[in-house]
Amino acid sequence: AQTLDNEDYNAMRTVSIRVAEAIDLVGECNVQFALNPSNREFYVIETNPRMSRSSALASKATGYPLAYVSAKLGLGYKLYEVMNEVSKATSAFFEPSLDYITVKIPRWDLTKFDSSNSGLGTEMKSIGEVMAIGRSFEESMQKAVRMLDIGEPGLVGGKVYNSSMNKEEITAALKSRKPYWFLYAAKAF
Repeated sequence: AQTLDNEDYNAMRTVSIRVAEAIDLVGECNVQFALNPSNREFYVIETNPRMSRSSALASKATGYPLAYVSAKLGLGYKLYEVMNEVSKATSAFFEPSLDYITVKIPRWDLTKFDSSNSGLGTEMKSIGEVMAIGRSFEESMQKAVRMLDIGEPGLVGGKVYNSSMNKEEITAALKSRKPYWFLYAAKAF
């Protein structure tokens, strides 16, 4: 929660726990919110009481074995009875505390799709994803872009950033919903 202050973070955490309790949840769940920063009102927009792609990312990013712990809970174990498979020294009855930022970016193989329809839409076209960890958003984003293996060394300094595109061309590239749109957004600034 990089952009949330402590008060908003704790309010959403409390509501997430209440949602889980209200549905008698045993296992993993993610709760997504919409927050109005001008008045601090927030709404639950989605709850997923199951393992999901987001769960896999959260597990990788935090080192907390969500699938393993959820399976044990489903078998009747209590959190304090489930040993943390990563640390081997603590139980699963703890909240991960993070001092880093994780960025995930989808990977596309644009040669496998019709080049006239390479814009992003509702259908899934990605062939995988990269995940990078850093001390700041900027650091983890730079790492993730390099990991894509698309010939860009990061958001800046590559072919797109050093191109001679003018404002209209950048705007057109952003409007075309290109898969790596963020490179054009970086060029705009």
